[in-house]
Amino acid sequence: MGTVTDGRDDVVGERHQLINLAYRLLGSVAEAEDAVQEAYARWYALSRERRAAVDRPGAWLTTVATRVCLDQLGSARARRERYVGEWIPEPLPDPTEWAGDPADRITLDESVNMAFLVVLEAMTPAERVAFVLHDVFRYPFPEVAAMVGRSPAACRQLATSARRRLRTAAPGPAPAPAGLVRAFKRAWEARDIDALVSLLAPDATLVADGGGLAGAILRPLRGAPRIADYLLFIATKAPDLTLLERTVNGTPGLVARTSGRTVTVAAFDTTPDRVTRIWAVRNPEKLGPWQTEG
Repeated sequence: MGTVTDGRDDVVGERHQLINLAYRLLGSVAEAEDAVQEAYARWYALSRERRAAVDRPGAWLTTVATRVCLDQLGSARARRERYVGEWIPEPLPDPTEWAGDPADRITLDESVNMAFLVVLEAMTPAERVAFVLHDVFRYPFPEVAAMVGRSPAACRQLATSARRRLRTAAPGPAPAPAGLVRAFKRAWEARDIDALVSLLAPDATLVADGGGLAGAILRPLRGAPRIADYLLFIATKAPDLTLLERTVNGTPGLVARTSGRTVTVAAFDTTPDRVTRIWAVRNPEKLGPWQTEG
């Protein structure tokens, strides 16, 4: 008899879609890669006959990756209770500056805006999965139900609850205008505290994520004067600090480098003329894709 083949080597082409889905579900490139790797491991653990019997390998892999992510989201809550300081989703560079496998590059759109991802973090795992699958990736509720093991009605209700959270927690976050970020960068470089305060909303918030591996404030810092003072303190402590304008999760942001290494990636939420939130990621384990520039 001839060798049994399944003709399904094309499943490798599903990796980009799966990585994009898993990142939006988990907020971490490393965890997304692990989830997708696990999905492929389970696929290739099937016999060739069983793989050949799967009508839609992409849907099979999506279902497995989604369930792996759902399990990870459940355990992530416990892990993040032990996390040192605040946890911020892993920031993404522009695809042209991405280090590593091109298949692992995340497509940048409004669903990876840092403000959007932070709101996703506040959802229950089930809400997050139902919402991302249906509202972001446009899977119909019957397919979502099959992937997560719930009824279509339950998934519809979960997505509705997630939308409500999104409207309440983030009523229309605006991408940071490039001109505002540039002005903020210049004020920081000039150590001009008055200019920094004028560019920050009076009730602005700064959240930093060092993960216990880099120096960072452990709680959100609120108020324009306090944030400006903190930024000037950082500039004083790192006289060789270089600030670069870069795309962060698809919107204008800043990258801070010292001694040729990226040490901070900052994303912004703004009004048309003021910075309302700053998310500063300093955990070196989350900055791997940013270590490509000389």
